[in-house]
Amino acid sequence: MAKNLVIVESPTKAKTISRFLGRDFIIRSSNGHIRDLPKSKIGVDTDKDFEPVYEIPSKSKKTVTELKKEASKVDQVYYATDEDREGEAIAWHLASILKTPVKDSKRITFHEITKEAILEALKHPRGIDINKVDSQQARRILDRLVGYKLSPFLWKKIARGLSAGRVQSVVVRLLVEQEEEIKKFKVDEYWEINGSFKGKAKESFNARLLKIDGKSLKKMEIKTEERANELQKILADQAYHIGNITKRKTLRNPSPPFITSTLQQEANRRLYFSSKQTMMLAQRLYEGIKINGESTGLITYMRTDSLTLSQKFTSESADFIKNNYSQEYLESRVYKTKSKSAQEAHEAIRPTSVHRTPEELKDALDERQYKLYKLIWQRALASQMSAAQLEATSADINTKDDKYTFRATGQIIKFDGFLKVYPTSTKDEILPSLDKDEQLTCLEIKTTQKFTQPPPRFSDASLVKVLEEKGIGRPSTYAPTIATVVDRGYAERIENRRLKPTDVAFIVNDLLVKHFSDIVDYSFTAKMEENLDEIAEGKQSWQNTIKTFYDPFNKNLMTKEKELDKKELTETDTDEVCEKCGKPMVIKVGRFGKFLACTGYPDCKTTKQIDSDGKPETETEVIDEKCPECGKPLQKKVGRYGPFFGCSGYPDCKYIKNIEKSTGVKCPKCNKGEIIERRSRRGKTFYSCNQYPKCENALWSKPNGEKCPECDSLLVYAKKGVLGCSNKECKFSKEDSS
Repeated sequence: MAKNLVIVESPTKAKTISRFLGRDFIIRSSNGHIRDLPKSKIGVDTDKDFEPVYEIPSKSKKTVTELKKEASKVDQVYYATDEDREGEAIAWHLASILKTPVKDSKRITFHEITKEAILEALKHPRGIDINKVDSQQARRILDRLVGYKLSPFLWKKIARGLSAGRVQSVVVRLLVEQEEEIKKFKVDEYWEINGSFKGKAKESFNARLLKIDGKSLKKMEIKTEERANELQKILADQAYHIGNITKRKTLRNPSPPFITSTLQQEANRRLYFSSKQTMMLAQRLYEGIKINGESTGLITYMRTDSLTLSQKFTSESADFIKNNYSQEYLESRVYKTKSKSAQEAHEAIRPTSVHRTPEELKDALDERQYKLYKLIWQRALASQMSAAQLEATSADINTKDDKYTFRATGQIIKFDGFLKVYPTSTKDEILPSLDKDEQLTCLEIKTTQKFTQPPPRFSDASLVKVLEEKGIGRPSTYAPTIATVVDRGYAERIENRRLKPTDVAFIVNDLLVKHFSDIVDYSFTAKMEENLDEIAEGKQSWQNTIKTFYDPFNKNLMTKEKELDKKELTETDTDEVCEKCGKPMVIKVGRFGKFLACTGYPDCKTTKQIDSDGKPETETEVIDEKCPECGKPLQKKVGRYGPFFGCSGYPDCKYIKNIEKSTGVKCPKCNKGEIIERRSRRGKTFYSCNQYPKCENALWSKPNGEKCPECDSLLVYAKKGVLGCSNKECKFSKEDSS
């Protein structure tokens, strides 16, 4: 009979660990949290020092029964949940349910799921760290108090179904303030002048107008087309020669290995994964993937803010680099973590074995797992490689009288170093051979109209970066917080996966900023994270931390319950009159945004959708088409997801027909349909063939009509000024000249 029970939180993790331990061990999974605050009530006694009331949810009761049965048969129980505060709390809950005293509990932790790491952990079990447990409890209770107290308040004062959260509402504020900056932004026109030149070499090259009369041009100095054309005429008639030529050697060092935040940022930038998607895939790679029939952990723990790499990995990487590249590519490096709260006992995210190359694992991983593993493998290995050596060249092209100066720049990679493994945007932009005072022929002077750009909306990558910089949340909270903001309808993903706040986000944020400023204050939220860190270090009492926050928060909430009137918060007078009863109409705010409603409610229930300018959308535009179900005329209507055709016999007949928003691009898959713009159930824009379901061709980015010269797939708008291939396996991209 087995003498030991090892409990982990995931069935996949249990399966992987079972490979490494013999018959003396039973490995079981708790399937995540085994005990939690109840869903139906607040579950925190605010009058008894914030004592939590924990329950075993229905879905976990069978698991608890099985674990109790297994624990009764063995001599020792080991709690092998993840090494973070969440994992520590799961271990504590398990020990409480199995009635193991905290001081007698055997807690084992490891950063990677390999035989060596598991056996080493079993040699050095420790007790449950109650300080970490308290920190997790404090976070959970704080979030519960804010959510269960503030969300019902929003239901009463704005609209049913809304929610608030301690970190979630701060993220909404970031999105709203960025959108307000975009709305305020004033677009300015300016012009750039570029020249194409040729010297004694065969190759021509381009240069930008840099100076007039020895004075550098500011970015927006040429403001009008007339001035640009005037300069174009002057410059086209000039004789040119090479002025100063400068060459400068520079080094580019590799980036450190990934931590949670940088992994989410880079996976978003390079692979277009959301933070939630990245963490889900990383979890699978950490817990184990079947390789040759056996579950194998491929990366170290993915919730970390430490840049430390183990001696084993750096030694293994050094051998790999020398054997596969050469000695000159090797430069062992040690990275120092900047974060005050980083736990240096943890490791950065790296492959469990550098010898498991991405190409060797390609058949065992699905497409997304392969891409993420490759990114992690490349970044970790590159961190131990030598710097790339670059040579930057700049050449000034002067008119005969030196009145006008163009500048051409080029960059050559003299030694690729870490770029061999982890390519970045560095390109070989090579100038032809040029000599000082060399005479040049001007082939063309080109003027280009430009416009200043507003600040961009947040992507997952840029949002995570700001959260990290402001100290809001922790590695484990970024992905679920962003996902919650989207799921709760406070933001939608638009083109290029950017996050755009919805109408209701502005209303809720305005209320919170004015009346609950601490909840959405950046420095206040960051300070709370520091307090939670201090609880984990045993420097602060979790009850005192919660009390300091809760007492003024609850007092303010009770005051605002009485002071604030829903109509004042959510209704705006208009000049519109109800066409059915003649009473005034007001703009109201619902869970899904703004709409016009009759003030005669509930006697009159007339409502109208409004456009982005607050004007009513017409719902009475009848089209020359009959309803196929009842024969009545169809009308153009507007719903949550935009305009559609609906039967004029509604509500007796509920037939609807989507309005196709054409892209003008023929579907290359069926050659019959056309690619049209659609919206998913969650409001996300995508593009698909209008012959669905006969043709299931779909794209997440808008096609421009061109085909990829390398694989013949459609080109799509990838990012600002760039077209990319819609085929994920193809890396082709080019500048958008439209």
